[in-house]
Amino acid sequence: MIASAAEREMRRRIGLAAVAEWEAEHGAFTPEEVAAARAEMAAADSEFFQGNESVA
Repeated sequence: MIASAAEREMRRRIGLAAVAEWEAEHGAFTPEEVAAARAEMAAADSEFFQGNESVA
């Protein structure tokens, strides 16, 4: 459990650094782009968790 929390934190930090680098080169994401990304991630999460219900 601790390892998975550490892995999530590492992925979060890497993701934030990647976004900051992209924004430094291209400018900040628009609210529409952020909303689209959040919707896509929510759909991916839903698909993942629906597929893993029997695992828990």
